Amino acid sequence: MGLKFEVIKKDKNSNARVGVIHTAHGDIPTPIFMPVGTLGTVKTMSVEELDQMGAKIILGNTYHLYLKPGMNIMRQAGGLHKFMNWNKPILTDSGGFQVFSLSERRKINENGVEFRSHIDGSKHFFTPEKSIEIQNDIHSDIMMSFDECVEVPADYDYVKQSMERTIRWAKRGLDYHKEHSYKDQSLFGIVQGGMYKDLREKSAIETTAMDFDGFSIGGLSVGETKEEMIDILNFTTPLLPEDKPRYNMGVGTPDYLFESYQAGIDMADCVLPTRIARNGTAITSHGRLVVRNAAYMDDFTPLDSECDCYTCRNYSRAYIRHLVNVNEILGARLLSYHNLYFLLKMCENIRQAIMEDRFLEYKEEFYSKYGY
Repeated sequence: MGLKFEVIKKDKNSNARVGVIHTAHGDIPTPIFMPVGTLGTVKTMSVEELDQMGAKIILGNTYHLYLKPGMNIMRQAGGLHKFMNWNKPILTDSGGFQVFSLSERRKINENGVEFRSHIDGSKHFFTPEKSIEIQNDIHSDIMMSFDECVEVPADYDYVKQSMERTIRWAKRGLDYHKEHSYKDQSLFGIVQGGMYKDLREKSAIETTAMDFDGFSIGGLSVGETKEEMIDILNFTTPLLPEDKPRYNMGVGTPDYLFESYQAGIDMADCVLPTRIARNGTAITSHGRLVVRNAAYMDDFTPLDSECDCYTCRNYSRAYIRHLVNVNEILGARLLSYHNLYFLLKMCENIRQAIMEDRFLEYKEEFYSKYGY
Protein backbone atom coordinates (compact mmCIF):
# COMPACT_ATOMS: atom_id res chain seq x y z
CA MET A 1 0.00 0.00 0.00
CA GLY A 2 2.29 2.78 1.21
CA LEU A 3 1.94 6.23 -0.30
CA LYS A 4 0.54 7.38 -3.62
CA PHE A 5 1.72 10.55 -5.34
CA GLU A 6 0.11 12.62 -8.03
CA VAL A 7 1.27 15.77 -9.79
CA ILE A 8 -1.62 18.21 -10.12
CA LYS A 9 -0.01 21.17 -11.90
CA LYS A 10 3.36 22.17 -13.30
CA ASP A 11 4.42 25.81 -13.48
CA LYS A 12 4.84 26.97 -17.08
CA ASN A 13 7.95 29.03 -16.41
CA SER A 14 9.93 26.84 -14.02
CA ASN A 15 10.21 23.25 -12.79
CA ALA A 16 8.02 24.00 -9.76
CA ARG A 17 4.99 21.76 -9.37
CA VAL A 18 1.95 21.22 -7.16
CA GLY A 19 1.14 17.69 -6.07
CA VAL A 20 -0.38 15.61 -3.31
CA ILE A 21 1.05 12.67 -1.38
CA HIS A 22 -1.64 10.29 -0.14
CA THR A 23 -0.77 8.36 3.03
CA ALA A 24 -2.66 6.25 5.57
CA HIS A 25 -2.64 9.22 7.97
CA GLY A 26 -3.84 11.82 5.48
CA ASP A 27 -2.92 13.80 2.39
CA ILE A 28 0.13 16.05 2.11
CA PRO A 29 -0.12 18.96 -0.37
CA THR A 30 3.18 19.75 -2.06
CA PRO A 31 5.43 21.72 -2.13
CA ILE A 32 5.47 21.37 1.66
CA PHE A 33 7.70 22.41 4.56
CA MET A 34 7.88 19.77 7.30
CA PRO A 35 8.44 20.88 10.93
CA VAL A 36 11.04 18.79 12.74
CA GLY A 37 10.02 16.93 15.90
CA THR A 38 13.35 15.35 16.84
CA LEU A 39 12.32 13.69 20.10
CA GLY A 40 8.64 13.16 19.38
CA THR A 41 7.77 16.85 19.73
CA VAL A 42 8.25 19.96 17.62
CA LYS A 43 10.02 21.98 20.30
CA THR A 44 7.59 23.97 22.51
CA MET A 45 4.60 23.21 20.22
CA SER A 46 1.58 21.05 21.05
CA VAL A 47 0.09 18.86 18.32
CA GLU A 48 -3.07 20.99 18.51
CA GLU A 49 -1.03 24.10 17.68
CA LEU A 50 0.72 22.31 14.80
CA ASP A 51 -2.68 21.37 13.44
CA GLN A 52 -3.99 24.95 13.83
CA MET A 53 -1.02 26.44 11.96
CA GLY A 54 -1.53 24.08 9.02
CA ALA A 55 1.23 21.50 9.49
CA LYS A 56 0.44 18.44 7.34
CA ILE A 57 3.42 16.22 8.24
CA ILE A 58 6.16 16.33 10.88
CA LEU A 59 9.50 14.57 11.32
CA GLY A 60 10.74 12.22 14.01
CA ASN A 61 14.39 11.32 14.57
CA THR A 62 15.33 7.63 14.48
CA TYR A 63 18.64 7.98 16.36
CA HIS A 64 17.24 10.08 19.21
CA LEU A 65 14.00 8.09 19.64
CA TYR A 66 15.99 4.84 19.62
CA LEU A 67 18.04 6.11 22.58
CA LYS A 68 15.14 7.77 24.42
CA PRO A 69 12.44 6.67 25.13
CA GLY A 70 13.69 3.50 23.40
CA MET A 71 11.91 1.01 21.18
CA ASN A 72 10.38 -1.00 24.04
CA ILE A 73 8.35 2.04 25.08
CA MET A 74 7.62 2.88 21.43
CA ARG A 75 6.23 -0.60 20.78
CA GLN A 76 4.14 -0.52 23.97
CA ALA A 77 2.73 2.87 22.96
CA GLY A 78 1.76 1.51 19.54
CA GLY A 79 4.10 3.76 17.57
CA LEU A 80 4.93 7.46 17.55
CA HIS A 81 1.53 8.66 16.29
CA LYS A 82 -0.20 7.27 19.38
CA PHE A 83 2.66 8.10 21.73
CA MET A 84 2.57 11.83 20.87
CA ASN A 85 -1.14 12.01 19.91
CA TRP A 86 -0.48 13.17 16.32
CA ASN A 87 -2.89 11.72 13.77
CA LYS A 88 -1.29 13.09 10.60
CA PRO A 89 1.69 11.73 8.62
CA ILE A 90 5.15 11.32 10.16
CA LEU A 91 8.45 11.03 8.31
CA THR A 92 11.50 9.61 10.07
CA ASP A 93 15.12 10.05 9.04
CA SER A 94 17.36 6.99 9.09
CA GLY A 95 19.57 8.08 12.00
CA GLY A 96 22.49 8.29 9.60
CA PHE A 97 23.07 12.03 9.85
CA GLN A 98 23.21 11.94 13.67
CA VAL A 99 25.42 8.86 13.77
CA PHE A 100 27.89 10.33 11.31
CA SER A 101 27.92 13.70 13.05
CA LEU A 102 29.33 11.93 16.12
CA SER A 103 32.67 11.69 14.22
CA GLU A 104 34.97 10.74 17.10
CA ARG A 105 32.37 8.39 18.59
CA ARG A 106 31.78 6.08 15.60
CA LYS A 107 33.44 3.52 13.34
CA ILE A 108 32.16 2.65 9.86
CA ASN A 109 32.48 -0.68 8.08
CA GLU A 110 30.63 -2.37 5.24
CA ASN A 111 28.06 -3.87 7.60
CA GLY A 112 27.11 -0.65 9.35
CA VAL A 113 28.25 1.85 11.97
CA GLU A 114 29.32 1.31 15.55
CA PHE A 115 28.81 4.38 17.70
CA ARG A 116 28.69 5.53 21.29
CA SER A 117 25.61 7.29 22.63
CA HIS A 118 26.02 11.03 23.18
CA ILE A 119 23.92 10.55 26.34
CA ASP A 120 25.81 7.91 28.33
CA GLY A 121 28.61 6.62 26.09
CA SER A 122 26.96 3.21 25.64
CA LYS A 123 27.90 1.25 22.50
CA HIS A 124 25.41 0.64 19.68
CA PHE A 125 25.52 -0.70 16.13
CA PHE A 126 23.30 0.54 13.28
CA THR A 127 22.98 -1.41 10.04
CA PRO A 128 20.67 -0.55 7.11
CA GLU A 129 18.35 -3.29 8.36
CA LYS A 130 18.46 -2.05 11.97
CA SER A 131 17.51 1.46 10.84
CA ILE A 132 14.40 0.14 9.07
CA GLU A 133 13.55 -2.07 12.07
CA ILE A 134 13.60 0.98 14.36
CA GLN A 135 11.48 2.98 11.91
CA ASN A 136 9.03 0.06 11.81
CA ASP A 137 8.70 0.32 15.61
CA ILE A 138 8.14 4.07 15.29
CA HIS A 139 5.60 3.18 12.56
CA SER A 140 6.32 6.29 10.52
CA ASP A 141 4.46 6.79 7.26
CA ILE A 142 7.64 7.65 5.34
CA MET A 143 11.00 6.10 6.27
CA MET A 144 14.45 6.99 5.00
CA SER A 145 17.24 4.67 3.84
CA PHE A 146 20.36 4.43 6.00
CA ASP A 147 23.07 6.51 4.34
CA GLU A 148 26.28 8.35 5.08
CA CYS A 149 26.08 12.13 4.93
CA VAL A 150 29.54 13.53 4.12
CA GLU A 151 30.35 17.10 5.09
CA VAL A 152 31.83 19.68 2.71
CA PRO A 153 34.66 19.89 1.79
CA ALA A 154 35.50 16.21 1.38
CA ASP A 155 38.04 14.26 -0.65
CA TYR A 156 36.72 12.88 -3.97
CA ASP A 157 37.90 9.32 -3.32
CA TYR A 158 36.24 9.24 0.11
CA VAL A 159 32.98 10.67 -1.23
CA LYS A 160 33.02 8.07 -4.03
CA GLN A 161 33.62 5.21 -1.59
CA SER A 162 30.92 6.53 0.77
CA MET A 163 28.38 7.05 -2.04
CA GLU A 164 28.90 3.51 -3.38
CA ARG A 165 28.49 2.05 0.11
CA THR A 166 25.30 4.11 0.57
CA ILE A 167 23.92 2.49 -2.62
CA ARG A 168 24.69 -0.99 -1.25
CA TRP A 169 23.09 -0.05 2.05
CA ALA A 170 20.01 1.25 0.19
CA LYS A 171 19.51 -2.14 -1.47
CA ARG A 172 19.85 -3.95 1.88
CA GLY A 173 17.40 -1.59 3.59
CA LEU A 174 14.90 -1.90 0.74
CA ASP A 175 15.04 -5.70 0.86
CA TYR A 176 14.42 -5.64 4.62
CA HIS A 177 11.58 -3.13 4.18
CA LYS A 178 9.78 -5.36 1.68
CA GLU A 179 9.93 -8.29 4.10
CA HIS A 180 9.26 -6.63 7.45
CA SER A 181 7.64 -3.17 7.24
CA TYR A 182 3.96 -2.48 7.82
CA LYS A 183 1.97 -2.29 4.59
CA ASP A 184 1.13 1.38 5.11
CA GLN A 185 4.81 2.41 5.37
CA SER A 186 6.86 3.83 2.50
CA LEU A 187 10.63 4.05 2.03
CA PHE A 188 12.66 6.74 0.25
CA GLY A 189 16.09 6.28 -1.32
CA ILE A 190 18.75 8.97 -0.82
CA VAL A 191 21.06 10.39 -3.49
CA GLN A 192 24.53 11.32 -2.23
CA GLY A 193 27.79 12.28 -3.95
CA GLY A 194 28.86 15.51 -2.31
CA MET A 195 29.76 18.39 -4.61
CA TYR A 196 30.88 16.04 -7.42
CA LYS A 197 28.40 15.89 -10.30
CA ASP A 198 29.66 12.61 -11.73
CA LEU A 199 29.13 10.97 -8.33
CA ARG A 200 25.70 12.57 -7.96
CA GLU A 201 24.73 11.24 -11.37
CA LYS A 202 25.91 7.72 -10.60
CA SER A 203 24.14 7.77 -7.23
CA ALA A 204 20.91 9.01 -8.84
CA ILE A 205 20.98 6.43 -11.64
CA GLU A 206 21.63 3.47 -9.33
CA THR A 207 19.29 4.61 -6.53
CA THR A 208 16.35 5.42 -8.81
CA ALA A 209 16.77 2.01 -10.46
CA MET A 210 15.52 0.56 -7.16
CA ASP A 211 11.84 0.38 -6.30
CA PHE A 212 11.64 3.18 -3.71
CA ASP A 213 8.45 5.15 -3.05
CA GLY A 214 10.24 8.48 -3.30
CA PHE A 215 13.72 9.97 -3.53
CA SER A 216 15.73 12.43 -1.46
CA ILE A 217 18.74 14.60 -2.11
CA GLY A 218 21.06 14.24 0.87
CA GLY A 219 24.32 15.97 1.67
CA LEU A 220 23.24 19.57 1.04
CA SER A 221 23.31 22.37 3.64
CA VAL A 222 26.36 20.69 5.22
CA GLY A 223 28.95 23.42 4.72
CA GLU A 224 28.84 24.27 1.02
CA THR A 225 28.17 27.78 -0.31
CA LYS A 226 24.70 28.80 -1.45
CA GLU A 227 25.93 28.81 -5.07
CA GLU A 228 27.25 25.24 -4.72
CA MET A 229 23.97 24.10 -3.13
CA ILE A 230 21.87 25.57 -5.95
CA ASP A 231 24.21 24.14 -8.60
CA ILE A 232 24.06 20.59 -7.21
CA LEU A 233 20.31 20.91 -6.53
CA ASN A 234 19.57 21.95 -10.11
CA PHE A 235 21.84 19.23 -11.47
CA THR A 236 20.45 16.41 -9.33
CA THR A 237 16.69 17.07 -9.20
CA PRO A 238 16.03 16.36 -12.92
CA LEU A 239 17.72 12.96 -12.44
CA LEU A 240 14.90 11.91 -10.08
CA PRO A 241 11.66 10.39 -11.43
CA GLU A 242 8.82 12.84 -12.05
CA ASP A 243 6.15 10.44 -10.83
CA LYS A 244 7.52 10.10 -7.29
CA PRO A 245 7.99 12.63 -4.46
CA ARG A 246 11.31 14.48 -4.33
CA TYR A 247 12.73 15.61 -1.00
CA ASN A 248 15.60 18.02 -0.30
CA MET A 249 16.76 17.15 3.19
CA GLY A 250 17.64 19.72 5.85
CA VAL A 251 16.86 23.05 4.15
CA GLY A 252 14.66 25.65 5.82
CA THR A 253 15.54 29.25 5.02
CA PRO A 254 13.02 30.91 2.68
CA ASP A 255 15.55 31.28 -0.16
CA TYR A 256 16.66 27.62 0.04
CA LEU A 257 13.01 26.57 0.03
CA PHE A 258 12.20 28.72 -3.01
CA GLU A 259 15.24 27.41 -4.89
CA SER A 260 14.32 23.83 -4.01
CA TYR A 261 10.72 24.14 -5.13
CA GLN A 262 11.77 25.97 -8.31
CA ALA A 263 13.99 22.99 -9.17
CA GLY A 264 11.04 20.60 -8.80
CA ILE A 265 11.45 19.51 -5.17
CA ASP A 266 8.24 18.59 -3.33
CA MET A 267 9.33 18.30 0.32
CA ALA A 268 11.81 20.01 2.64
CA ASP A 269 12.52 20.16 6.37
CA CYS A 270 14.74 21.97 8.85
CA VAL A 271 15.09 22.70 12.57
CA LEU A 272 15.82 26.36 11.71
CA PRO A 273 12.43 27.99 12.48
CA THR A 274 12.27 26.64 16.04
CA ARG A 275 16.02 26.92 16.69
CA ILE A 276 16.23 30.62 15.83
CA ALA A 277 12.99 31.20 17.75
CA ARG A 278 14.73 30.00 20.90
CA ASN A 279 17.46 32.56 20.16
CA GLY A 280 14.93 35.40 19.91
CA THR A 281 14.66 35.66 16.11
CA ALA A 282 11.57 35.85 13.89
CA ILE A 283 11.26 35.18 10.15
CA THR A 284 9.15 37.99 8.68
CA SER A 285 8.08 39.13 5.24
CA HIS A 286 10.75 41.86 5.47
CA GLY A 287 13.60 39.60 6.58
CA ARG A 288 14.81 38.26 9.90
CA LEU A 289 13.90 40.24 12.99
CA VAL A 290 16.11 39.80 16.07
CA VAL A 291 13.39 40.74 18.51
CA ARG A 292 15.65 40.32 21.56
CA ASN A 293 17.47 43.53 20.49
CA ALA A 294 16.99 46.74 22.51
CA ALA A 295 15.48 48.49 19.47
CA TYR A 296 12.20 46.64 20.11
CA MET A 297 11.92 47.44 23.82
CA ASP A 298 8.98 49.83 23.27
CA ASP A 299 7.79 48.58 19.86
CA PHE A 300 4.16 47.60 20.32
CA THR A 301 3.58 46.45 16.73
CA PRO A 302 3.30 42.76 15.75
CA LEU A 303 6.34 40.74 14.68
CA ASP A 304 5.06 40.98 11.08
CA SER A 305 2.22 43.34 10.12
CA GLU A 306 1.45 41.10 7.12
CA CYS A 307 1.07 37.92 9.18
CA ASP A 308 -2.22 36.69 10.64
CA CYS A 309 -0.83 33.98 12.91
CA TYR A 310 -1.88 33.64 16.56
CA THR A 311 1.29 35.38 17.78
CA CYS A 312 0.99 38.37 15.45
CA ARG A 313 -2.74 38.79 16.18
CA ASN A 314 -2.24 38.87 19.94
CA TYR A 315 1.25 39.98 21.01
CA SER A 316 3.69 42.83 20.38
CA ARG A 317 7.40 42.86 19.66
CA ALA A 318 7.95 44.62 22.99
CA TYR A 319 6.19 41.89 24.97
CA ILE A 320 7.92 39.05 23.12
CA ARG A 321 11.29 40.80 23.57
CA HIS A 322 10.59 41.04 27.30
CA LEU A 323 9.76 37.31 27.49
CA VAL A 324 12.90 36.34 25.57
CA ASN A 325 15.17 38.53 27.68
CA VAL A 326 13.87 37.19 30.99
CA ASN A 327 14.08 33.60 29.64
CA GLU A 328 10.35 32.93 29.84
CA ILE A 329 9.41 29.82 27.83
CA LEU A 330 6.38 31.60 26.36
CA GLY A 331 8.74 33.80 24.31
CA ALA A 332 10.21 30.78 22.54
CA ARG A 333 6.72 29.32 22.08
CA LEU A 334 5.27 32.46 20.49
CA LEU A 335 8.26 32.86 18.17
CA SER A 336 8.25 29.17 17.22
CA TYR A 337 4.55 29.35 16.38
CA HIS A 338 5.10 32.41 14.19
CA ASN A 339 8.16 31.06 12.37
CA LEU A 340 6.52 27.72 11.56
CA TYR A 341 3.28 29.40 10.50
CA PHE A 342 5.24 31.80 8.28
CA LEU A 343 6.95 29.00 6.34
CA LEU A 344 3.77 26.91 6.08
CA LYS A 345 1.84 29.95 4.81
CA MET A 346 4.67 30.70 2.37
CA CYS A 347 4.32 27.16 0.99
CA GLU A 348 0.57 27.65 0.65
CA ASN A 349 1.21 30.85 -1.32
CA ILE A 350 3.79 29.05 -3.46
CA ARG A 351 1.27 26.31 -4.29
CA GLN A 352 -1.28 28.95 -5.28
CA ALA A 353 1.29 30.79 -7.41
CA ILE A 354 2.20 27.57 -9.25
CA MET A 355 -1.49 26.87 -9.92
CA GLU A 356 -1.66 30.33 -11.54
CA ASP A 357 1.68 30.00 -13.43
CA ARG A 358 3.22 32.89 -11.52
CA PHE A 359 5.75 31.13 -9.30
CA LEU A 360 8.69 33.24 -10.53
CA GLU A 361 6.72 36.46 -10.04
CA TYR A 362 5.86 35.47 -6.48
CA LYS A 363 9.48 34.52 -5.82
CA GLU A 364 10.72 37.90 -7.10
CA GLU A 365 8.11 39.75 -5.06
CA PHE A 366 9.01 37.75 -1.91
CA TYR A 367 12.77 38.23 -2.39
CA SER A 368 12.38 41.97 -2.98
CA LYS A 369 10.49 42.42 0.28
CA TYR A 370 12.61 39.99 2.28
CA GLY A 371 15.86 41.69 1.23
CA TYR A 372 17.53 38.89 -0.72
